[in-house]
Amino acid sequence: MAIKVLSVSDSQDELVDAAVALGDRYTKTLGLMTPSAYRKMAADGGLLVAVENGAVIGYTLFGLPKRSTHVRLAHLCVAEEHRRKGVASLLVQAIKDRNPQRVGIKAKCRRDYKLSGMWRSLGFVPRGETLGRGRDGETLDGWWLGLGHPDLFTDAESDALLVVAVDHSVFVDLRGHTPPDGAEESQTLDASWLSDLIELAYTPQMFHDLRDVDDAAERKHQRAALSGLRELTPEVEAVAARCGELLQAAQQSQPGVPDDGSLRRRLRYVAETSCAGLQVIATRDPSLLQLADVAWEIARVHVVSPAVVTLHVDELRQAQVYRPADLMGTDFRSGEVAPDAEDSLVAFFDQSGSDSGVAFAERLRSFGHGSVVWRRELLRDGGGHPVALYVWGMDGRALKVPVLRTAAHGLEETLARQLLFQLKGLGRDCGAETVHITDAHLSPAAKAAAGDDGFFPYEAGLAALVVDVCGSAEEVQAAASSSSRELGRQQVELAPGLPAEVASSVERAWWPAKVIDSEMPSFLVPIEPRWSTELFNVPAMLLPRSEVLGISREHVYYRSSGRRGESVPGRLLWYVSKGANGQEGQMVIGSSRLDEAVIDTPEALFSRFEHLGVYGLEQVQVVATSGHAMALRFSDTEIFPRSVSLKRLDSLAKRLGLTYSLMSLSKISNELFQAVYQEGHRRT
Repeated sequence: MAIKVLSVSDSQDELVDAAVALGDRYTKTLGLMTPSAYRKMAADGGLLVAVENGAVIGYTLFGLPKRSTHVRLAHLCVAEEHRRKGVASLLVQAIKDRNPQRVGIKAKCRRDYKLSGMWRSLGFVPRGETLGRGRDGETLDGWWLGLGHPDLFTDAESDALLVVAVDHSVFVDLRGHTPPDGAEESQTLDASWLSDLIELAYTPQMFHDLRDVDDAAERKHQRAALSGLRELTPEVEAVAARCGELLQAAQQSQPGVPDDGSLRRRLRYVAETSCAGLQVIATRDPSLLQLADVAWEIARVHVVSPAVVTLHVDELRQAQVYRPADLMGTDFRSGEVAPDAEDSLVAFFDQSGSDSGVAFAERLRSFGHGSVVWRRELLRDGGGHPVALYVWGMDGRALKVPVLRTAAHGLEETLARQLLFQLKGLGRDCGAETVHITDAHLSPAAKAAAGDDGFFPYEAGLAALVVDVCGSAEEVQAAASSSSRELGRQQVELAPGLPAEVASSVERAWWPAKVIDSEMPSFLVPIEPRWSTELFNVPAMLLPRSEVLGISREHVYYRSSGRRGESVPGRLLWYVSKGANGQEGQMVIGSSRLDEAVIDTPEALFSRFEHLGVYGLEQVQVVATSGHAMALRFSDTEIFPRSVSLKRLDSLAKRLGLTYSLMSLSKISNELFQAVYQEGHRRT
């Protein structure tokens, strides 16, 4: 028969007496308690028994203090012959189920009973210690199990650029009485210049490690020092499941790794960091650093040294909120808003004032009328949840966007940047000279992304130019002038020989403009078909890939570390080399903007740029020479409507009297870039 947990009143003599008898078997560890005390706690609703086949096999006694918000656990007892059946878990769960208004459960247990494993398995964490009242002055551990209520202080959104979890190795370096050798690396995290950039946090596993510190004075000191860090409180069940996934992956990737307590302790830090919604944990533990690949693959957590945090705080933050690579692995679906579905969207997207609730739904319905043909596009994630909503239509030479909303989502910032680039692409395809966003309730993520893309305030909204010219500064300026005047913008004077940084800013703000007579260099990049397929879906995959969001806006490409005159910012032309086994190749397929070129070890590059690309660490290691590789970070890729064949590339170069190389990345003249770019966009 199944084990049942029953609530016992003081009038149920048989069950009360059975609990007393069971408790008397274990007075050595539970301590003495009179039968009258059992009955008093039962009368107050604090006695539960576990029954199997009519017999009491376990019980728990607990108090419900009237002037406190927690449950005080007095006894948790299971008959020895019935242990390892999950009885204790059932009893603790029953306390939680019957007292949902309480914030947690407190318990005390002697350290020398060595029962920390049991408390840990039940989800408790050691939150302090006191001296017992016995003659031997024993130390009692204080155990705590939170019941999942939000904490207004620990769960408040951080103002820091990046929240970083730390393990016990880094915490001891920072707050221990006597920091160990090498602590200086961790202590850089306390530098004053990082105070507004980084907030340090700890997870429940920290309490377990603090409990295991042998010296009582040091334990007390470290517990007190925790008050200076942010406390994270992930869900216990989610952490347990994530730990299991990590352990399985660790044992598969490192055959023979022992399934011991130390491995589980390290993986628990990763699981708790992941389930708390963070993606970075700093450690000086070599064994935890060796699990970095597993941590990222399974839990999407960067396990890094303190030095990596200090040196790459901006990149780690960017990786946490901007993850175009994750879009590729997510089944986003796009479609028009169905008639009569407007009301169902109100709950997903922010509104306020006169645009809230019914008014928002009515406004969505209104786009079916008028002289402008509106498209109401809704983007859903793989679970079918709405994540973005936008309405667009052509009004003369302007692409109007009266609604652009992004819902709260782990990829919200990434989606916002991608959608803005997609709107400019729609404008170009439709022959628009401007994109005008008139939505008064843009999300902060969309506003920030719009500013980066050259949008400026205009008529209570935002506007940007779409300058579809690849030519001289004079030609680009002429194309932008009429639109600028209509929008009341001051004329921007462009001259030949613009510095590369200035030209790059113009080309991003006025995308797809290309200022050819600037100092911004151009490069031809040979790429194998397998990587052009992964990055750009050219040649196309055998199994179709969703292109709802187009090509990820930002990517990384790895090559050998040898310099070929690369400089940034720059422009790239992608030449697909001939592939093996009949793979399609030998053609220029598109262009991108080169934003960064970095040489470092494969491990450092992968840690820094993994969120952008389709590469694994092993693939970065393959291209490395002398222990180093080069990462090319690029963005705003345009796939040409018509590829430029090798034969045509040769013809264009000969006509201009220019040369080029296909052996490796090579610098080409801006004139050749222009000729190839215009050929790729030629309509006839």
